[in-house]
Amino acid sequence: MNQMCEELEQAGEETQISPQALLLEEMRITPEKKLPKMDFLFRLFGMPCFPRRELVAITGKAKSGKTFVTSMLMTCCQVSDVLSFHREQESPLRVLWYDTEQSDESTQDILKNRIMRMVAGKDGVIQTELFVNGDGLPRIDVFNVRAVEWKLRRKLLIEAVNMCEPDLVIIDGIRDLVNDINDGVLAQEVMEELMHLASDKECCIACVLHQNKSGEDHNLRGWIGTELMNKAFEIYSCEKLMPARVFKLEQTQTRKYDIEPIMWYKVDQQGLPVSTNKPADCGSNDSQDKLPQLAQKYIVHEEDGGWHIDINKLFLDALQGKEEIGGAELRSRVMQLSGIAVPFKYNKVLQEALEQKVIEKVEHDNRSFYRPAPF
Repeated sequence: MNQMCEELEQAGEETQISPQALLLEEMRITPEKKLPKMDFLFRLFGMPCFPRRELVAITGKAKSGKTFVTSMLMTCCQVSDVLSFHREQESPLRVLWYDTEQSDESTQDILKNRIMRMVAGKDGVIQTELFVNGDGLPRIDVFNVRAVEWKLRRKLLIEAVNMCEPDLVIIDGIRDLVNDINDGVLAQEVMEELMHLASDKECCIACVLHQNKSGEDHNLRGWIGTELMNKAFEIYSCEKLMPARVFKLEQTQTRKYDIEPIMWYKVDQQGLPVSTNKPADCGSNDSQDKLPQLAQKYIVHEEDGGWHIDINKLFLDALQGKEEIGGAELRSRVMQLSGIAVPFKYNKVLQEALEQKVIEKVEHDNRSFYRPAPF
């Protein structure tokens, strides 16, 4: 179409094709159109994650380990393997850490006493060349912008990405890019701005945002959280389990690769994360899945005063008539519909759904999918 316009103009004829029509042609998707291959920065449990040109959400309650996870990602950009994370490309990546929440002292402490020590490894020797590329530029650029007002934070973020040209951007947290988390227009504006930034600069932007304060509510806070859930390529949830003091990281939503294993870790005496096993008492003292917190539409009351979950209705509602659905997406939908707040309870109802032949599990290309079981 562009060639046709040029020929018309050269012939001295006025073209009737509008700029909007030309823009639409550029955005047209056909089976033959050459698109850039998805480029993932990491693998988690062997599965690709954190793609360039996309947004990723890292969520959790306060003090649930979100900054520990971002510290692992920043470290993995330099040393290739951190716990269950593995860097895809051989050469180190450039990182921009944009901290809006903590004090200057806290940000510096995490950089010096967590990230740099994780890069140093067991020998404790910090190799400064790991933090500087061949041009003498830092591989990790860290800015603390808590002291400036929210409008300036947005402008400085764009300037920082243009200046530093990072592969991975950590925004901790995006709530501070708006003055009102429930302003829908502003939330959409910020999300579009971040999506364009990620696409134009071919970087992955990891957005940290708190979940709602209510114990049984794991949704992201405010309208900004709703927009992030709609736009993010994948979402990860962080949680701290007491009294074991064990942290967990799980993928709760994704547009492509389901990562079903959960990463469990604890903090050692040096203040660094180390892998561990799922605690034996995980969920044993959790009261979030008692009857009052569950969605009443899925509760069947029994004559003896007991109750059970309507597995058939719950899972068919979660599938919403789809032929197949990935494991992580099914888990997220079932937990949101039912009010189930802890994974061990979800695993129990999932097993019941499989045993009752409400759904069946299938495998494609080493990925697990679920679909309604045939009658």
